[in-house]
Amino acid sequence: MRKLSHLLFLGSLCAAAGLRAEAPIVLTFADALATAEQTSLQVLIGRETVNQAVAAALQQRSNLLPQVTLDAAQRRSRTASVGGALVSSGINNRFDAQLNARLDLLNPQRVATYKAATYAEAVARLGQEEVREVVQAAVATTYFTHLRNLRRTEVLDANIARARSLVQLATNQLNAGVATQIDVTRAEAQLAIEEQARLQQDTLVQSSDLQLKQLLALDLARPLHLQEFNVRRAEPAAYTASLAGATLEQRADLRGARKLLEQNELEVRAARFSRLPSLALIGSYGYASAEAFDNNETKIWSGSLAMSLPVFDSARSRALTGIALSRRRAQELRLQNLETEINAELRLARQDAASRLAQINVAEKGFRLAEEELTLAGRRFEQGVADNRELIEAQNRLAAAADNRIEAGYRYNLSRVELARATGRVGAILEEQTE
Repeated sequence: MRKLSHLLFLGSLCAAAGLRAEAPIVLTFADALATAEQTSLQVLIGRETVNQAVAAALQQRSNLLPQVTLDAAQRRSRTASVGGALVSSGINNRFDAQLNARLDLLNPQRVATYKAATYAEAVARLGQEEVREVVQAAVATTYFTHLRNLRRTEVLDANIARARSLVQLATNQLNAGVATQIDVTRAEAQLAIEEQARLQQDTLVQSSDLQLKQLLALDLARPLHLQEFNVRRAEPAAYTASLAGATLEQRADLRGARKLLEQNELEVRAARFSRLPSLALIGSYGYASAEAFDNNETKIWSGSLAMSLPVFDSARSRALTGIALSRRRAQELRLQNLETEINAELRLARQDAASRLAQINVAEKGFRLAEEELTLAGRRFEQGVADNRELIEAQNRLAAAADNRIEAGYRYNLSRVELARATGRVGAILEEQTE
């Protein structure tokens, strides 16, 4: 009996663990955007790019600091002198231990190179911000797509319910002698069509479900439950041209392009500075002896001020300067083109959002009219005035109107995501949630 109770207890634990493992993932729109920043492959790779740029800037900065080394060497040699005859001397031993230091007092090229590296770090950070915007826009689009597919499932279930009611109504009308067998057959065919559409929709729901899970690195086996998120329906007057100036300051890709142009300017300066002289302070301090640690050391030191001036290096300097100038000109062209693209994106996104909002109103009106048509067609069939062809056509138009209403809302949400993306603030769409 005790063994049986133990087995039942273990079974209950396993069942509870299984239930926990299959618990649905409840995901909100805000959670989806936040999770994307932590799990997206593009975002993670972008962070490593920033780390590399930081390390490169530190490497260039180290060239401006004093270079200090501790050198120790034990030498053993034997020399020979030539007089009237070749005479060899004995074996000589010498041990040197020195602290050598070099400090560049004046090196314009290294200074300019280090400043360019700091700009490269800023460019990498802005690139990371742009990647985050792109990933969040992709997650938002997939989130709304999955919501659209789930809402379409509800519409298809309602279509199936109406089709079954029509079959029952046609059967009752046939038994009452008001309808014919073809009315029943026609209703059953309509039911089969609706059931087939429902099965096809299951595949679409599964596809968008897996796509969202992949983007957010979620468990593919666990069911996913999305919280509703409806974007506030703002009036078209809210999309004013005054957004253009703010957009140019918020877009990370544009700020990154400008920062890259500044980096190119510094690279041109560094290339030109390669012709200038450099000034360095060099010194060493240590001791020398015949053997290491033989208590017979002699202090040695030296100090010097060294200047280096390139003499036969003009061809190399001109080549480096020409390359840097070419990169700067290319970046200027990219920057001009990017500004034009951003202005065009903003204008199009603003127009698309206004148009999608108007289409929602039209779609809702069409849905109300389709409901009224279905009601009138049902009365005519119940009264025996007409067969059920009008009723089936009215049901199809209602189904299309319901799907069109969902699609209009979905397209409006996407247009708002694109507008937020064009303004460089995808996360701001969270402030647009409405009940």
